[in-house]
Amino acid sequence: MADIETTPAADSAVKKALISGITGQDGSYLTEFLLAKGYEVHGIIRRSSNFNTQRLEHIYIDPHKSSARMKLHYGDLTDASALRKWVDSIRPDEVYNLGAQSHVGVSFENPDYTADVVATGALRLLEAVRVHIETTGRQVKYYQAGSSEMYGATPPPQDESTLFHPRSPYAVSKVAAHWYTVNYREAYGLFACNGILFNHESPRRGENFVTRKITRALGRIKVGLQSKLYLGNLKASRDWGFAGDYVEAMWLMLQQEKPDDYVVATEDSHTVEEFLEESFGYLGLKWQDHVEVDPRYFRPSEVDNLRGSSAKIRELLGWKPKVDFKQLVAMMVDSDLEAAKREKVLADHGHIAAQQQP
Repeated sequence: MADIETTPAADSAVKKALISGITGQDGSYLTEFLLAKGYEVHGIIRRSSNFNTQRLEHIYIDPHKSSARMKLHYGDLTDASALRKWVDSIRPDEVYNLGAQSHVGVSFENPDYTADVVATGALRLLEAVRVHIETTGRQVKYYQAGSSEMYGATPPPQDESTLFHPRSPYAVSKVAAHWYTVNYREAYGLFACNGILFNHESPRRGENFVTRKITRALGRIKVGLQSKLYLGNLKASRDWGFAGDYVEAMWLMLQQEKPDDYVVATEDSHTVEEFLEESFGYLGLKWQDHVEVDPRYFRPSEVDNLRGSSAKIRELLGWKPKVDFKQLVAMMVDSDLEAAKREKVLADHGHIAAQQQP
């Protein structure tokens, strides 16, 4: 996917959305959802020497073709001038800020960068939207991707009124982005919503996130490409849902008459150990035979239990999750088992070296 749109988009009657983080898990599902709704979707993508658009390849159309309704633009949440340029030239109706350095563990190792992208990046994008509205008189609706990690040490269930107690640089940065969004809503009258999404997974989840790390390794174990999986805290409990369900909640927030903040969650939590039990059991294996705890994967401050209360969005917006925990696990295991089988064929024929995953 080498072609990137670099010219401004002309105004049209078609609704336009601008997404930061379009190449991520949520960005790809949201793009699919919006395209199905008839939107023209624009995404901000960072320049890289390696292609990072794999999650979008199945919906990509060459921008030279008139049927192309997804267009990518070089930019970054650390670059205020680029954000301002694309907001002004695209003239979006809706802006979804999904971009982030979103790995909690990595945020301890790269706290400055995490804060710059997650917290100040949100501020830069909000300011670009504010100035655009002030200059043009247009209405632009803004969605800020929050995280259940903001609750941190606060015991469950957690809802919109629960106090934040973040336990990582990532979570602290998300709290800052949340309050920047509230401030711009209150100070400038922006239609700006915070979606506080609890953990949401899929076959497109990054491989260094624990759920995907488990299912990826499980597939490889099943076909004989590896034997061990190294993890950290197995007692951590999370409210895991399906990312494809959660992007609908993002969109619904921006279709309301008034902006507000909403928790999005399944209201059902499971430990990492329970995820192991369900996933390995699905393929007839015992996780105890393959999983080892490695202290290097423990974090300086752990978050023990996150379980959301999503009564507000269910009642007011009519949203509810469609995929349950068992279905989610099965979906991810099936996908990664197929990937492992393809990898095994390549390894057996000497095209790649089968190595133990870290």
